[in-house]
Amino acid sequence: MPVQLLKIIKGKSEIPLPSHLQKEDLKNLQEGFDHTNKYFQGLVILSYPLTKLRDGTDFFKVVLQDLDDLCSQINSINILIYGKMAEDCAKVIHHGDTFVVAGFKLAKSPTAREDGRHSCHLEVSEEAGSAIYSITPKYVYTPLNCLKDGTIVNLYGVVKFFKPPYVSKGTDYCSVVTLVDPSNVKLTCTLFNGNLDCLPKIYKVGDIIRFHRIKIREYNGQMQGITSVGFASLTFDGTVGAPIVPRTSSKVYTFTDEEQKTIEELRVWAASNLSISGPAVKLSGVQPTLFFDLTCQLVGKAKVDGSSFLLKVWDGTKCPYPTWKVPVEARDLEGEKILLHQLRNLTVDILVYDNHVQLAKSLKIGSFLRIYSIHPKQASADNEDVSQIEFHLHGGTCYGRGIGVLPESNPDVKELKAFLESVDLADSQNMESMSSVELDGTFNSVTDLESHLRRCQQLSVTVLTDHQDLNNTELKTILNSTAPQQYRIRAKLRTYKPQKLYQSIKLHCSKCNSLQEVPDGDDFDFILQGSAVTAPNPELHNTSWYDSVMWTTQDQKQRKIAIHFVKHDEMLQQPEDTLLMIEGGTLKEVWKLTKRFKCVIPVRSTEDNLELLDLSAPFLLQGNIKYYGCKQCSTPKPIKSLSSVAAEQRPSWEPTEIAQVLGIELLQYVFIMKFTLVDGTGALNAYLFDYEKFFHIPASEILTSNFLQQKMQMTMNTLCPPGRKLDDLPWLECFIKSYNVRDEMKHQVYYQIFDTTVAEDVV
Repeated sequence: MPVQLLKIIKGKSEIPLPSHLQKEDLKNLQEGFDHTNKYFQGLVILSYPLTKLRDGTDFFKVVLQDLDDLCSQINSINILIYGKMAEDCAKVIHHGDTFVVAGFKLAKSPTAREDGRHSCHLEVSEEAGSAIYSITPKYVYTPLNCLKDGTIVNLYGVVKFFKPPYVSKGTDYCSVVTLVDPSNVKLTCTLFNGNLDCLPKIYKVGDIIRFHRIKIREYNGQMQGITSVGFASLTFDGTVGAPIVPRTSSKVYTFTDEEQKTIEELRVWAASNLSISGPAVKLSGVQPTLFFDLTCQLVGKAKVDGSSFLLKVWDGTKCPYPTWKVPVEARDLEGEKILLHQLRNLTVDILVYDNHVQLAKSLKIGSFLRIYSIHPKQASADNEDVSQIEFHLHGGTCYGRGIGVLPESNPDVKELKAFLESVDLADSQNMESMSSVELDGTFNSVTDLESHLRRCQQLSVTVLTDHQDLNNTELKTILNSTAPQQYRIRAKLRTYKPQKLYQSIKLHCSKCNSLQEVPDGDDFDFILQGSAVTAPNPELHNTSWYDSVMWTTQDQKQRKIAIHFVKHDEMLQQPEDTLLMIEGGTLKEVWKLTKRFKCVIPVRSTEDNLELLDLSAPFLLQGNIKYYGCKQCSTPKPIKSLSSVAAEQRPSWEPTEIAQVLGIELLQYVFIMKFTLVDGTGALNAYLFDYEKFFHIPASEILTSNFLQQKMQMTMNTLCPPGRKLDDLPWLECFIKSYNVRDEMKHQVYYQIFDTTVAEDVV
């Protein structure tokens, strides 16, 4: 049988390979040598859809990675399979399988320079007497220092940093984790999934993670991990001596004795090489202004306003400082009333903001939580001489801010439950009332309630997204200080430029840091007209990865228009999932296509390839957004480079991915504005450089949306109301940083706003 499935039992193949076959290393696969009785073995890292050649022969292509030489610059080779063997292989081959090829023909690879793989490829078919063995995987794990761009790998790592899952801009949940291993290389992974349970269940730094089929991408010189089709994870407690029990929502997974040894070795390594913080702080050990993680039980919750939510929690210990009780109506507070009353001297109120609100609303009373990076803020109580502690979980995910739900099987939860059951509630109810500033129940007036809500967050029309522990600095002091520095300020916006807000949108290259104006539609139309002079090349139509349609217009010019529809698994996709390329189209025709299809790329024909137009034109259109590339930093590749993305099981056709594959340095839309800020001690000009966080509006969308332009104008009218006296202007709370700009003639200090956003009730 030309294609055989073999199982690994106790490290050996269930059926041995024929004795006359000898293994050949990748580096020894060269033209002019005899490979008759040789076989090559590798890991399947990429497979293309089964297709048919023009003569009707089945064709299947896979890419194998050399298992014995992962760190070499070239460690993979293309395998071309023909005939019935191609059909059989397509049914049984999966990413991560070990693949053995024998009886192959070695030939020069025409794509080696483009794909960076071996200079030769292997051709196999049943007619040539070839044989293929697919070995049920004994998973191979890649050290972090051997990762390569574009590969899909399995790996182990120790958690050095993580952000608990949070809702992304779309419908998926997102989790970020940075891993390290004994190679002393770190890898940051950004993981997305619509199902929260499918993301890694990480509870603390030092946990150990196993990833299967994670995709590696290089970005700004650093390797990064992202989810791919078939991605799976297991998480283990990293404590030396703890039971080795995987955390996963999957009911089917492999875990061998050898991997158990890997876990134990990583635990020992992490214990002596990784700075792992001790157990989370108890409420009894809280220190004002020192951020901390808390393991606790939820006993009450309530909505406070549009951007904040209350969680009442306890851990069985008592905060040594008076604590602030968030003002909410008794009828709005969820939880068992009798228990809340019994625990009134032991619970603390944690106010959570912005992106954490949605998760907080979904939490079940009685669940056990680990809340990361809580800010214990010291503040004076209204009409009181004594100060009190307020607990805040600020918006954003910096420093791992977030909320994690712990299962009752978690060792920390078991310990906490045992402790909570031992607490004598009668003793807590007899404690001095001075230990907690009681403000529970209903309020005497609406004004009283509103004054407390303003103290929660809405002290200004802007909100700080980080560094809340910094104190305010007067503008006079900042102007007299040397740069670079970072400051927190409280000021008013006296004026801003440009007054015509659409003029604030620029294009920014993060690589060379250049800024340029957004080209207008006339420039694009002129480039399209110029490219239409060259007729489409029929030799480039209907390839293995796209279908083509061409026609001639009925007007006097008789333009030839060609549209190339990218296929997936040999089939055209639904329009909303389809990327297409157009030659000879007008601006009106291109925009019409963007309304129906996911992505449109304007192209032109050469003798051998389809290629992008001049980079003065957008290289991609998606919806109403035109995406441009930096002329200085881009090295455009032929359009056929997109075939690798089309071969993925679920092509996303995201602009960043398309740009990377085509060798384009993507220009990002950005707001550039100058704010003149005053606070009574001085005035300074601070620049706003923002993609979307400050206004809660993507800069890429505002030029094509009258609604968003009106929304931005209304926001600026709130920050700087026209016709108002200075005393009547609202306060802005901002972070600014100073920096030096020097040339041969002069030295200047500039200021830039950062980590600041407009308050939710303003937008």
